[in-house]
Amino acid sequence: MTTIRDVAKKAGVSVATVSRFLNSTGYVSQEAAEAVSAAVAELKYELNPVARSLNTKKSNLIGLILPDITNPFFPELARAVEDIALTYGYTVILCNSDEKPEKEKNYIETLKKKYIAGFIVTSNQSDAPHYANANLPIVALDRIINEKIPTISSNNKEGASLGTKALLDRGCKNILFLRGPEDLNPANDRYEGFMETIQQVDANYHVVSCPFHFADSQKIVEQMLRDHPEIDGIFASSDVSAAGALKAAALLGIAVPEKLQIVGFDGVALGEMLTPGLTTVAQDVYKMGAIATRVLIKRIENQEIDHQFYEVPVKLVLRGTTRSGIE
Repeated sequence: MTTIRDVAKKAGVSVATVSRFLNSTGYVSQEAAEAVSAAVAELKYELNPVARSLNTKKSNLIGLILPDITNPFFPELARAVEDIALTYGYTVILCNSDEKPEKEKNYIETLKKKYIAGFIVTSNQSDAPHYANANLPIVALDRIINEKIPTISSNNKEGASLGTKALLDRGCKNILFLRGPEDLNPANDRYEGFMETIQQVDANYHVVSCPFHFADSQKIVEQMLRDHPEIDGIFASSDVSAAGALKAAALLGIAVPEKLQIVGFDGVALGEMLTPGLTTVAQDVYKMGAIATRVLIKRIENQEIDHQFYEVPVKLVLRGTTRSGIE
């Protein structure tokens, strides 16, 4: 196995010179740099990443903290982060927090000891001290953590307006809105977009808080449809909740979209797998993850970033859970 001493001997320089060159920790003349580079290539030497992190107190590792990897929205985000990170020579460590603050804090503290380069975080918390005081580059994805931390998010309010109009335009007069957890900024923005749009027209509506979980959503919608059989449209704040609503309708024998129309929010691949296919407000999930990764790497490498807040547009994708014609 080739060692740093072998490289130094081949290049005709000291071990210290090779170390300074490989770790970018001091001056190396142009002649010495060329000699070391040639020796590294010829001997196919690879610096042990653990040794490098110990020397430089840095690594090429990025922590990605997600709240719930069972929700298909988050694995799609993770795929984008990993793809882009690899093109820049970084490796992603996935951390599932289960929406628990103590797990998030533990991940931060543990990975800091491994000289993590930075974090991309989707958190339910606002102004959490373990992020504000981390002393590492951090980027918030999907949800705002702190005004000083760069954030990448979708235009949730506009998206909710699009989803609401999709139901109203197709004749819905009694709409159930599954608003999502009340402590999440995206869910609250979607609620505002729904309320602003529904209150401009002559339509009845119900609003219920609903976690972004399939089984919980199914139970909530089942009960609402039993209590309010007049409901003819459901707008869910996530595709997972919309899938639960679709299952509830099937169990109650309610035809979709003939008697009940359903719109989700996210645009994940799950929507195409359902029968009928799910009409949804689609976020550009891959673009969100890609932007977050590029912004974090710029911060890690001490480059200027263009904005503190990046808002990605959304679009309506029509499928089988809504009627084709506009009334």
